[in-house]
Amino acid sequence: MANYMTAEEAVRLINSGDSIYIQGSTSIPEVLCDALAARGSELKDVIVYSGFGVGRRDAPYATPELKDSFKPVSLFIANSVRKAINRGEAQFIPSFLGEVPALFRDGTLPLDATFLNVSRPNAEGYCSYGVSADLAVSAVECSKKIIAQVNPHMPFSYGDALIHISKIDACVEVDEPLVELPTTIPNEKEQRIGQLIAEEIPDGATLQIGVGGIPNAVLAALHDHKNLGLHTEALTDGVVPLIKEGIIDNSRKAVCPGKTVAALALGSKRLYEYMDYNEDVIVRDVAWTNYPFRIAQNPKVMAINSAIEIDLTGQICADSIGARMFSGVGGQHDFMYGGSLSEGGKTFIAMTATTHKGESKIKSLLTPGAGVVTTRSQAQFIVTEYGKAYLRGKDLAQRAKALIGIAAPEFREQLEREACERFGYSFLRIK
Repeated sequence: MANYMTAEEAVRLINSGDSIYIQGSTSIPEVLCDALAARGSELKDVIVYSGFGVGRRDAPYATPELKDSFKPVSLFIANSVRKAINRGEAQFIPSFLGEVPALFRDGTLPLDATFLNVSRPNAEGYCSYGVSADLAVSAVECSKKIIAQVNPHMPFSYGDALIHISKIDACVEVDEPLVELPTTIPNEKEQRIGQLIAEEIPDGATLQIGVGGIPNAVLAALHDHKNLGLHTEALTDGVVPLIKEGIIDNSRKAVCPGKTVAALALGSKRLYEYMDYNEDVIVRDVAWTNYPFRIAQNPKVMAINSAIEIDLTGQICADSIGARMFSGVGGQHDFMYGGSLSEGGKTFIAMTATTHKGESKIKSLLTPGAGVVTTRSQAQFIVTEYGKAYLRGKDLAQRAKALIGIAAPEFREQLEREACERFGYSFLRIK
């Protein structure tokens, strides 16, 4: 029997000193979060874990007034807790997203409760986590109490993200549309980058692709391809037309052939409706989707990721702006490593050559405090609107030369001088 109650009654199950995981992606259970925050004066030292998520607003429990009641701890910095982290009132645990479930499962991060946002139960009584299996699967496994919003707007997805309604300790009926992310229309620079990457993608490839203008530009440039597969962390709107046109048919994949595989989804209502009761889409635990050796089983893996900046040796920063934490490693390492091990695989770091302020993203040295997400030993293709630099097998001086060649022209002379100082004659002798 389902145990239905109000949100206020449900959060009474939380005690001071408890640890809670809050489901992420575009399915943050905000009704439960509001009810929890409303109990702030009664609670102390409640740890609130969250992963990748897109909130409508700042998390209500992550405010200066509640800093003694709740300690927000991020496993991938979401927009809803970013300000609190940068104020020093919340914390971040660096980790590969694919390895976070192990932190729950081995007791490194013990959990008392998980807050979910789930679909209505199907005929057999199972609810789906819909757009967010990622960390939720392991969190539910390891929690003593499960508290869930039961939401008609949540798609019913197949895979790991299912729970029988009888296993939920507190069910709260809500009617809350999921957050929708507008599809980013690629600008001219991003379109150029998309075309450069698409040229490298062979028919029969398995794609891992992220979110934003450049990934959308890559997808838009793939309409003449055939027999593509999708094994990715985040499922977005941009893949739906390619699936419907039969360009992505998953026919050549070794892992779950015929199925689109992801750990989470974020996009528009169109994407959520496409996923609903669609047996061709499998949403799974991020420890499963992001396991590099599983990724590598697929042929011709094309791992396409982004960066905040890169230095002349190929060190890639993607999680911080200098010392200021911005996001997290996510699945970049998992797919860059898995892609490099795949037969015929290629890995790409794609970015515009300059920031929106006009500063070069290709630098002699990383900004002090910047984190290295992908090491210089793992870098393969670096792509900007000015071209492709292939770093695999190149020495440091050769890498510098290749990267300067795809930097914005107004920065190349300065980067040449800095490379000469750093690498000396071995740089000067490169034709």
